[in-house]
Amino acid sequence: MKSVARRALVTGGSGQIGAAICRRLALAGHFVYVQAHRGTAAAHSLVAEIIAAGGHAQALAFDITDGAATRAGLETVLADGAIQILVNNAGIHDDAAFPGMSEQQWHRVIDVSVDGFFNVTQPLMLPMIRTRWGRIVTTSSVAALMGNRGQVNYAAAKGALNSATRALALEVATRGITVNAVAPGIIATGMTDTMFDEETIARLVPMKRVGQPEEVANLVAFLVSEEAAYLTAQVISINGGMT
Repeated sequence: MKSVARRALVTGGSGQIGAAICRRLALAGHFVYVQAHRGTAAAHSLVAEIIAAGGHAQALAFDITDGAATRAGLETVLADGAIQILVNNAGIHDDAAFPGMSEQQWHRVIDVSVDGFFNVTQPLMLPMIRTRWGRIVTTSSVAALMGNRGQVNYAAAKGALNSATRALALEVATRGITVNAVAPGIIATGMTDTMFDEETIARLVPMKRVGQPEEVANLVAFLVSEEAAYLTAQVISINGGMT
């Protein structure tokens, strides 16, 4: 893929999918800001890995649910120029059957995904618009499209992101900015290793295997590339054929 070096920000960059996205964007030549909150040590380690491989990266530490802290962190970055690639990847699970779900569980998941989307994306928009070029990709989930027992909060949060993606894409479509979401299915992470056994995966996934974080990262890399300039307002599933 043809690539022009841009400044990219990946939220939740210390997790397995986020780290794979950061590595892939750095490989494409972009300067990658690796945002983390609790995973700051992992973010710094990833930055060191990217730099050792010849890439360019910097760790950012702030809580995306805190609007003031997020804005302060982003102001430092924006002082050096616009962020033209944004990957809203941060998200959390806090699963429970809905009748037993606490108010805290509901709000924790919504706050990270939905409030975090606003807190990070909104301050970056005008600088991005002024450059007349931008790519915004948000990590959604198969749970938002199909539902999942015990994840009403998570499905609601990711469903809201799908709708926000489509609406924002329409607002900036004439400004050289595309806005899309990717909806992973069962991806190989530490969490899914304990949630899904081989029999369950074979039953749920037509390809009969889990996806790899690098496969999600490759899709994101395409969506932020020059080649994806006419692709916007889409929620793209990457799930091995789950329907």
